[in-house]
Amino acid sequence: MAQPVDTGTIDLEEEKEQILRRYRGLLRSMQGERTPENTRLIRKAFNIALEAHKDQRRKSGEPYIYHPIAVARICAEEIGLGVTSLVAALLHDTVEDTDLTLEDVRDLFGDTVATIIDGLTKISGVNWHTDSMQAENFRKILLTLAQDVRVILIKLADRLHNMRTLESMSREKQLKIASETLFLYAPLAHRLGLYSIKSELEDLSLRAKEPEVYHDIEHRLKKGESVRKRFISRFILPIRQALEKENFDFEIKGRPKSIYSIWQKMQTKHVTFEEVYDLFAIRIIVDSKPELEKADCWKVYSIVTDFYQPSPDRLRDWISMPKANGYESLHTTVMSPGGKWVEVQIRSRRMDQVAEMGLAAHYRYKGEEEHVQAMDGMLNKIREMLSDPGTNALDFVQDFKFNLFTDVIMAFTPKGEMRSLPMGSTALDFAFDIHSQIGRHCIGAKVNHKLVAMSHVLRNGDQVEVITSRKQQPKEEWLNYVVTARARHKIKQALREQKRKLASVGRETVHRMLRTWGAKMNEANINTLVEHFLATSPTDLYWKIARGRHDLQAMPQPPVKNGRLILPKGVRATDERPLEEIVSEIRGSKGGTFTIGDDVQSMNYQLSPCCHPIPGDDVFGFITPEGIRIHRVNCPNAVQLMSNFAMRIVKARWTGKDSVEFLAGIQFSGIDAVGLVNRITTIISQENNVNMRSISFESKDGIFEGKVMAYVHDAEHLHALVEKLRGVPEVKRVERVDH
Repeated sequence: MAQPVDTGTIDLEEEKEQILRRYRGLLRSMQGERTPENTRLIRKAFNIALEAHKDQRRKSGEPYIYHPIAVARICAEEIGLGVTSLVAALLHDTVEDTDLTLEDVRDLFGDTVATIIDGLTKISGVNWHTDSMQAENFRKILLTLAQDVRVILIKLADRLHNMRTLESMSREKQLKIASETLFLYAPLAHRLGLYSIKSELEDLSLRAKEPEVYHDIEHRLKKGESVRKRFISRFILPIRQALEKENFDFEIKGRPKSIYSIWQKMQTKHVTFEEVYDLFAIRIIVDSKPELEKADCWKVYSIVTDFYQPSPDRLRDWISMPKANGYESLHTTVMSPGGKWVEVQIRSRRMDQVAEMGLAAHYRYKGEEEHVQAMDGMLNKIREMLSDPGTNALDFVQDFKFNLFTDVIMAFTPKGEMRSLPMGSTALDFAFDIHSQIGRHCIGAKVNHKLVAMSHVLRNGDQVEVITSRKQQPKEEWLNYVVTARARHKIKQALREQKRKLASVGRETVHRMLRTWGAKMNEANINTLVEHFLATSPTDLYWKIARGRHDLQAMPQPPVKNGRLILPKGVRATDERPLEEIVSEIRGSKGGTFTIGDDVQSMNYQLSPCCHPIPGDDVFGFITPEGIRIHRVNCPNAVQLMSNFAMRIVKARWTGKDSVEFLAGIQFSGIDAVGLVNRITTIISQENNVNMRSISFESKDGIFEGKVMAYVHDAEHLHALVEKLRGVPEVKRVERVDH
């Protein structure tokens, strides 16, 4: 942040000279041909920034203008951005920290620069005190990224310079900024293919958070540097000679692993520094014509493996199938004569520039505006995630991190079209990736010509044929089968549509009955019905009436006075002890109640698979590291959980879940008879409008046993179905089962 100026002991003339030297360094760092017009624009932006920040200093005591010049230089040298971005970088703090307004910037430099600076201003000053605040700010940052990727590229440059000058901050600020960098900015740099920046951000974060660990690894790397150099020289000697013989124009370098990645490997593999075998990688960069890049890289691979035995499990071909962020390279791990595994990376000069500077390196080959359009593939994924207004910030963070930060797999359609999906994606994710309607009607898939369920997890290289049925509609359970943001968004959208359609049918019924009773169709009368039937909202009332939960035609004619409906408020049954009382007794306190439903925005919960609770069941919440698990009070594990883990039990109640379907099991037995199976399936599928997932019958010595897994809306819906089945004369026993 800017500090008040104190010029008592400062050599102002020396500072002016230093500012000019840094400005000239920025001009020299500009990529490509520098035109007079470009130089004029940069000079204009520099002069305005210099004037705006003239009375401000950084925490270190330096003139504030050093910072925007440094950010612009990172944009030019390390990311390869063009003149528009450099102008925005020089001015990025002016609107927030000085008297310059956004309209001033727009008048001086046009709409594009103003839009970028507006985005940068919106996402500065992020506070990360709580998870939800952190998530909200994360979403805000991604909103700006979806508009123009240059916003986030300049923000990354800004963050990198702040991390390089972190020493002047207090320890508390250092920890906060370093944590924020690891949580958000380093993964973003990785996703954009900016590997050098990503590695430096991680290293600088580790240095701030755990300085002793950082300096220890740094010292060990320096200590072994001479040995490592001798080893690399011996290792590459035969490769170098063979490449020269083949007339390759090439460069070979030994690249040590970043300190953060070494530390991470020590943590995840539980090994010491000495046991991390791949402390460095050999990189071979060949100068190739575009049409010969792939062939040349494979020729180099062939030469390397002529001298050293490769590990067949460690070949990574990102030339044939580049990563989503544009990374192209051929990686192999070979055994050296000394018995050490060595990673060898083979790439062309162009691939190396993309690997180091990300997709932004394409500025060297295309115009800046063209490049921004080339990023649309990734931005469209982000826009999809942002398009669901119902997604809360924490869910959004999880979706974004999973969909854009995880590794990807490649799957193929029957016609050979390649689709890129996050690792862990299912056949249902694949269906929604093809088209939302194909996803909605998916009933299964053929993976490599073998029939699988829609929940089948795909592997790299799978060929997937989606099987659909026009009768199929999305169900709540599907949310457990998908991992991509697109699929989750489309399923939730379909579930909301289903509720709206049913509610419209219920609304017509209510309006018709109000006319029949002689009551006015107004909000007051609708609210009277809502209170009478204990609905949570008019939409909830309409939905319940459409589902047959309330029969208005069977009601006695209610009194109507001056068009106003007169009905008593509904009273909830008190014949059973409420869950709140049971849990309060267990906890010995009157804490708040955890609410399960669509309006829950702040807590992650799951329905426990050991008892499959559905709305209407008496339930309690059990706190786990992954979130809250919802169990039925009569769950087989309930007694053990309540007695041994009382402090982790929370009260829970249902709300807002009537619009979805839950899987429940019913088991029945009785006397076998002709046509019995047909009668039972008719009752289940037609009379109660229930969707069956599976049904099985077994008959032996005149006695039958059956089991059906069906989708119901709540405990009352299930109870009605059980009573209908009990009405069949041959059926002697009907009971609910948990699986």
